[in-house]
This record gives sequence, structure tokens and C-alpha cells, in this order.
Amino acid sequence: MTKQERLIEYIIQDVIEYSMGDKGGTIGEAMLAFYNSAVFDKLQDTETGLYLSGSAYVYDLFTSELENGRLVQLEV
Repeated sequence: MTKQERLIEYIIQDVIEYSMGDKGGTIGEAMLAFYNSAVFDKLQDTETGLYLSGSAYVYDLFTSELENGRLVQLEV
């Protein structure tokens, strides 16, 4: 496993944990929601560099996508 793949896996684990903590669902529900998101697709695409961001930032993008029904760039 490459360093990039490990970073992506760590972020995925964190986002799923954050989601379970905030929404109180099961691990299966959290995984299904995240794996079917545009944020997950962007995270998997190493050319976006999203995997270099912190887990909390990726989770914020994910929750924003859930709230807006689409991926929205967060303002800095």
C-alpha cells in the first residue's frame, strides 16, 4: 500500500467515525453514505490532492454535500 493509499484510508476511517458520532447511525449506514458521495470520489482521485487535507475538512465537505445535495466548495 502506498503512502497516498494509507492517507486516504485514514481519512475514510475518520470521516465514518465522525459521521457515526454526529448522526448516531450504524457503521454500515455511515459507510454507505460516504462511499456514495462525490467527496469520496474526489478523495480517491489523487490528482485533486484532497487526501492531503485533514480529516475534519473532508468531513465538513461531506456534511456540506449531504445538506446541499451536491458538492459545494467551502469558503475559507
